[in-house]
Amino acid sequence: MMSKMAAAGNPRFMHAVPQDFCAIFNEDMSALYSLALLLTADHEMAQQCFLAALDHCLKGADVFPDRARSWSRRAIVKQAIQVVNQLPAFTRFVFAMAVLERYSIPECATLLNCGARDVEQARIRALQLISGTGRDLQPATFTGNTGQEPRLMADIGAA
Repeated sequence: MMSKMAAAGNPRFMHAVPQDFCAIFNEDMSALYSLALLLTADHEMAQQCFLAALDHCLKGADVFPDRARSWSRRAIVKQAIQVVNQLPAFTRFVFAMAVLERYSIPECATLLNCGARDVEQARIRALQLISGTGRDLQPATFTGNTGQEPRLMADIGAA
């Protein structure tokens, strides 16, 4: 990968350049588009998300070259959150934290200063809205154990 130097001769200040991101989006196109499609559940929104993330990376991503690939995935996630604007703010935060960033329900509740039940219900609402299925997903009973995440009844039935 090509990289620019922020300070001449000092490799600690190397940053990824637009060509780095072009290569990543080209090499990982299928995986990045699949991520966008999974998050938006709509081909047109996924395309918008993919292109907006690429544009964001090309225009202003001052990241180290070894972090450019994860930065690209993060850009897809950030754009998907913006594209999926039918979610209320709290539900969008819960979706980003619990589903995308994989924080546990208790961690989300602590960070959002609310109850675990509120987070659990917002997570389910987000998944229902994004999936567009309208299925009534019922949460499993949350035991309060911080190392255990509650699973959806649909997930338990499929296991």
